Amino acid sequence: MANTITVNGTAHPMPEDPRVSLLDFLRQHVGLTGTKKGCDHGQCGACTVIVNGIRINSCLTLAAMHDGDSVTTIEGLGTPDEPSALQRAFLEHDGFQCGYCTPGQICSATAMLEEIAADWPSDASESLEGRIAISGEEIRERMSGNLCRCGAYANIIAAIEDVAAGDRS
Repeated sequence: MANTITVNGTAHPMPEDPRVSLLDFLRQHVGLTGTKKGCDHGQCGACTVIVNGIRINSCLTLAAMHDGDSVTTIEGLGTPDEPSALQRAFLEHDGFQCGYCTPGQICSATAMLEEIAADWPSDASESLEGRIAISGEEIRERMSGNLCRCGAYANIIAAIEDVAAGDRS
């Protein structure tokens, strides 16, 4: 048993209290406040992080369930000096207004692009087999678990499409 959670490449000891959510562990124990607590019920996606390559709502899982796992938060995707392609695209396309949902949106979009690259179908996919075509409909379906109360959806979709098209490095 590892008794650690690796967050953005750094191992952190498991919390003593087994009731601590992964979200609270990240914010209160690790000190990474980019991941937001929106609804605390898994309905808004503001707390989305990537665990072992899969996007999850960190408010719905206990930190104790992730012993030995690798967690990537918004802080692990890029830096202010070297933002990720999606972070740059969100800025260039004005894919945010208040910015509260943005970390979850970007984490979700990052993992979503990996899902598409691995040809994981969604409800919007034309087929269950073969290459998945990246379209606005496909992106909207896959991002439907991430809400933006400001309504910046058109710009969010444009930012993701831009990165998906390979216009970013």
